[in-house]
Amino acid sequence: MIHFSSYYGVVKDINDFWTENDEVSGCYKLMSIQNNDGSIVNFVISPFTYFVEHAMVSEGDIVTAYYNADAPVPLIYPMQLQAIVIAKDMPNINVKVDYFDSQLVSSDGSLKINPSLQTEVVLINGQAFLQSPENHNLIVIYGPSTRSIPAQTIPYKIVVMCV
Repeated sequence: MIHFSSYYGVVKDINDFWTENDEVSGCYKLMSIQNNDGSIVNFVISPFTYFVEHAMVSEGDIVTAYYNADAPVPLIYPMQLQAIVIAKDMPNINVKVDYFDSQLVSSDGSLKINPSLQTEVVLINGQAFLQSPENHNLIVIYGPSTRSIPAQTIPYKIVVMCV
């Protein structure tokens, strides 16, 4: 189980990220995100970084970057992290990236999902996921939720991350 953390802010810069392998030249990007406090974090965007709803992100967009909080981090400034999921801010759309247990409650206890027959449940590659999404790392895309603890929602889409 991955312990996800997130960083929210404005995309300040997107550049190619140099790798030693010429075969992947241009396939990796470095995205600089600045939060409300003015702090900047650089996120390495790989070909495996999932962009919610395949949104095209550019400088000036507001995004949330999700990363593995337990992964080793090089001691450089600004901090440089590997992005697992990038969610561009969209009106009336919420995104939660977390591990959901057998009751479909997020690991931080803040969200319980109640999928309906209309909820699309897919793998990262877009193929249908035909089992229950419980006990998986999930990208949950949803609209309104209750004000209870945990908040409850009927998600529009659930993306199952088999990692």
